[in-house]
Amino acid sequence: MAAKKKTTRKKTARKKTAARKTTSVRKYSKKAGRKVERAMKEMKSGKLRSGRSGAKVKSRKQAIAIGLSEARAEGAKVPEKGA
Repeated sequence: MAAKKKTTRKKTARKKTAARKTTSVRKYSKKAGRKVERAMKEMKSGKLRSGRSGAKVKSRKQAIAIGLSEARAEGAKVPEKGA
């Protein structure tokens, strides 16, 4: 019986990446956070209404969107809208 031949892979040299220092930069301002918090509380108590139609907001995502939209209108630091 012939012995099985072991195949070994050649190890490639990897570059060591220098540890990057990350500085914490807030994406959303405190004002934006407060607006979202207020919108969420209103939604939970059933008092939050959407813009033109005045329909009751039931979705968590919609409440957050309303809070961020209000913050943008007041000039708070909020990233631009997505597509």
